[in-house]
Amino acid sequence: MPDLRPLPMRLVHALLDALLPSCCALCGGHARAAVCADCEQAYVVPTPRCPCCANPAGALDSTRHCGACLAQAPSFDATWAACDYAAPLDSLVLQLKFGGQLALAPWMARVLHGAISSIMHPAPVLPDVLCPVPLGPARLIERGYNQALEVARPLARALGVPVVPQLLHRLRETAPQSGAGPGERRRNVRGAFGVASTFDVRDRHVGVVDDVMSSGHTLAEIAAVLKQAGAARVTNIVFARTPPHG
Repeated sequence: MPDLRPLPMRLVHALLDALLPSCCALCGGHARAAVCADCEQAYVVPTPRCPCCANPAGALDSTRHCGACLAQAPSFDATWAACDYAAPLDSLVLQLKFGGQLALAPWMARVLHGAISSIMHPAPVLPDVLCPVPLGPARLIERGYNQALEVARPLARALGVPVVPQLLHRLRETAPQSGAGPGERRRNVRGAFGVASTFDVRDRHVGVVDDVMSSGHTLAEIAAVLKQAGAARVTNIVFARTPPHG
């Protein structure tokens, strides 16, 4: 594909590539982004998904909700995911979340934007506003950044949708969800989130951004809180989706 950027911009990027060469976070080879084009093409593979929870649909009709969502509809309305949370892409989530590799966030946002743009059935209705899943104060101080916000900012620019970082807040610190059983995960996040009184979500479509969706209990709790505040629709927007086990 020809480079359509203006010549001065191409020269600047060529100079930066020469002076500050970067390595692919997966293969270690030369890359112009956090992940090289070959690895992106090899590992970010479009997958038919349930339009509600984004679990892989397999041979099923991906325009319809999966059996689990039909049996018990979650509080959110849709989930958009770029990939499965599986090797080797799961390492990128860990590098961003715990390794301070913030250069991965714009790349994840770009991949997410591509995944959203490729959704055909049903065609995506963009949110009115994006918000990241908030960290608790102690976790934010410890980490120094919210990885969900780092993804949400460039994604908002790509979609042309405003991002409101303070729309949601944690009412209390919660234990990590990893390693907890389904019942414990549900109890862990119950009552943990609130909607800022300074922002009116009534009749709005809210996109909730996170790096990974595992059991979905955190995002379901957030969606329930947003719906209680009057939101008309809630869409989860996640880089990676943990596939069901078994």
